[in-house]
Amino acid sequence: MRFFLGVLLLTLAFSTQARIEIHKFDDPEKEALYNELIKELRCLVCQNQNLADSNAELAQDLRQQTYEMVEAGKSKQDVVDYMVDRYGDFVLYKPPFKGITVLLWVGPFVILFVGLITVIFLIRGRRQVDPGTQPSEQDLERARKLLEDDQ
Repeated sequence: MRFFLGVLLLTLAFSTQARIEIHKFDDPEKEALYNELIKELRCLVCQNQNLADSNAELAQDLRQQTYEMVEAGKSKQDVVDYMVDRYGDFVLYKPPFKGITVLLWVGPFVILFVGLITVIFLIRGRRQVDPGTQPSEQDLERARKLLEDDQ
């Protein structure tokens, strides 16, 4: 029984180990460039994480590709251009302002504006009381009689 428990624990220990990437750089500037790039590029699987924070297989591949390009002496712009050519502007956390990304930049402000206008109209609509909705003297008198009858 102890043998099986030991094998089970050993199996679980091996399956839960995380893969750690170690990249060795011959120049501290290249290492700084690599770290800057993986923080600015978005994981295409996770979509809300950068390459540095993501553990997805694609993010690991993109980090490796970035490492190889930096080690080959490519500039930051060369790496970014390669990633954008291959994956589109979505790979950037801060996509450039152009025709195809205008909705990404302007959309939240349009939604906020429409929401504010809607709230203003709703509040104004509640302030205006229609005179036809005020109870008449007859309705008030009838209500008083009903209340007196219940007592």
